[in-house]
Amino acid sequence: MTLQVVPATDLEPTVKDKATRRRNGRLRKRKNGLTRAGAAAPWWFILPALAFYTFAVLVPSARGLAYSFTDWNGLRPVLKFIGFDNYAKIFADEAAASSLVNTLFFALAVTILQNGIGLLLALGVHRLIKSRNILRVILFTPAVLTPVVTAYVWKFMFAPDGPINSTADSLGIAWLHQDWLGNPALAPWAIVMTIVWQFSGYSMVIFLAGLQGIPEEIYEASAVDGAGSVRQFFAITRPLLAPAITVNLMLSIIGGLKLFDQIQVMTGGGPGNATVTLSGQIYKTGSEFGQYSYSIAMAVILTIAVAFVSGIQYKLLARQENR
Repeated sequence: MTLQVVPATDLEPTVKDKATRRRNGRLRKRKNGLTRAGAAAPWWFILPALAFYTFAVLVPSARGLAYSFTDWNGLRPVLKFIGFDNYAKIFADEAAASSLVNTLFFALAVTILQNGIGLLLALGVHRLIKSRNILRVILFTPAVLTPVVTAYVWKFMFAPDGPINSTADSLGIAWLHQDWLGNPALAPWAIVMTIVWQFSGYSMVIFLAGLQGIPEEIYEASAVDGAGSVRQFFAITRPLLAPAITVNLMLSIIGGLKLFDQIQVMTGGGPGNATVTLSGQIYKTGSEFGQYSYSIAMAVILTIAVAFVSGIQYKLLARQENR
């Protein structure tokens, strides 16, 4: 029998390969452990905020939805399940129907005027004009004021002996002297004017950010081709400004549907029910009349309406952006 001697040089790579494989295996296990820990780490940061959001938003919302199917008055611990009676009552309530009409009016008027004026202001301060930075600050300043403060300021402006009527008398403009907040035909427009004055600068900033993202070379090339300012706006500015338009329209229509502070301070929903909105009707029904379950049902309807209108608007605008 012949014994074959294997040279030591042939064994060395095998030993080295085994050691390398063991070392690589340990490194892979360590790396996989770090990867799993790294993937789980963000959840540990999310949990505190998620717990607070659940406690402060989700749980009260779920309980409110449950109360809307009862006859709860806010004080009595005994509840009686009444099904959809509160929701059926909403559609038969003239005050609720009137508040819904007013809410739609405010949402539509504020959305159109606020975004139209905001776009004009953005176009005005976008070009290289002197003092444009100061103008941007001045125009945006009202947006940082709280709605209650703004409402009190404009309530004073619209008072029968306020600055607007006093100025009209001084200039001899008799038709401008009006009972702005006491006339059912003028009170809604006075509130719209207040909201547009405050938040047009906010819309302006969003439009301005979109305008600054449009390359100037496109305008220069179109000018060489003979395009004027109007043609440039409809062919270049408006299509490229579509994302900013979507954001502004979404914010303004949601804000218009939820109006409460300005109306509560300036008119309290009056004169009569000329300026009462769904938010104001919810407040009156719950706080003044003690019909908490009914007011919660109205709040649920308002939430659904806001979500529905916002969703439809977003889909329509997103479809235009993708064209």
